[in-house]
Amino acid sequence: MPGISVTDRERTIMRTSIIGIVGNVILAAFKVVVGTLSNSIAIVLDAVNNLSDALSSLITIIGTKLSRRPPDRKHPFGHGRAEYLSAIVIAAIVLAAGASSLKESLEALIHPTTPSYTPVGLLIVAAAVVVKAVLGRYVKGVGQKVDSGSLVASGADAMNDAMISATTLVGAGIFLVTGISLEGLLGTLISAIIVKAGIEMLSETLSKVLGERVDTEVSLAVKQAALSVDGVLGVYDLSLDDYGPDRLRGTLHVEVDERLSAREVDIIEHRVQEVVFERTGVMIISVGIYATNTASDVSSLRKQVEELVFAHEHVMQMHGFYADEVTHTTRFDIVISFDDPDRMGTFQAIRRECEERFPDYEFRIVLDIDTAD
Repeated sequence: MPGISVTDRERTIMRTSIIGIVGNVILAAFKVVVGTLSNSIAIVLDAVNNLSDALSSLITIIGTKLSRRPPDRKHPFGHGRAEYLSAIVIAAIVLAAGASSLKESLEALIHPTTPSYTPVGLLIVAAAVVVKAVLGRYVKGVGQKVDSGSLVASGADAMNDAMISATTLVGAGIFLVTGISLEGLLGTLISAIIVKAGIEMLSETLSKVLGERVDTEVSLAVKQAALSVDGVLGVYDLSLDDYGPDRLRGTLHVEVDERLSAREVDIIEHRVQEVVFERTGVMIISVGIYATNTASDVSSLRKQVEELVFAHEHVMQMHGFYADEVTHTTRFDIVISFDDPDRMGTFQAIRRECEERFPDYEFRIVLDIDTAD
């Protein structure tokens, strides 16, 4: 979406990632020292998690750099999806760290050791909780501002780390008061949270790579922009492909008066592309045309067909209606919700009902996909 240039976005991601690397390395160093001196596996594992976060920030930088490479013959749409690939790598690292810490924690449960906490060590961990919470909120906020999934994930993970470290402090307090060591149990809890975060990150990123439904806010903005162009009577069939953050491109159909000349239609097509890009940053690479006739007798036929079509519960939209009274053919598209347990059955029923209701017409109906709101 417009509002921040590509160069400014890249610089912001780089700067935020570097801050994340420096902060996590410092925190990890402190925690390794404190964990080793106090013989606390929970604190040591927390330090390892900080190092994995630093590595995640480094991968975010690499992914951002790769995504900015210009298009070439082999990749004509650019390299924007490299950011999604970097997020997949980050998720894999998080999962690996979680599996490793789970193994260590289970061993600690089977063969527990006695920790020796010091006031200085606990103060350092407490300070780390505050720093990590502030760092996480900052990174996540910047990620949301510049639409960087990697930064958002890193920030959320950092905020989770703050809560994990706080849990470690609770365990230390319980040990100092009761003498009961919960190191193995806390380590297992930490490991489970790390694994859960990794799975969620991987699932979210893979969903984007597979191809998600267009965001409602984006689809409505694109349609409103196209509809604002003079001569456009309706906007349908929006289909967008995601080639990385802020790299949406796709197609749509517009409905125009059948009496327009080819020159007038051409002007409308180009104007739609220009206006949509200016207002939303989305590149429309193709504009399809639906010609609509407005004669009174055709309008009556259209109204009757609409009543028949929308009598079916899961029909969401009917568009592109055109009736040729010379050849007695009628064509239109319908969108049936994915909630319909038998979309094809509903489609066939509509076709059959139209043919029975209007036997003098040949119906050419297309079943469209519900791709955007």
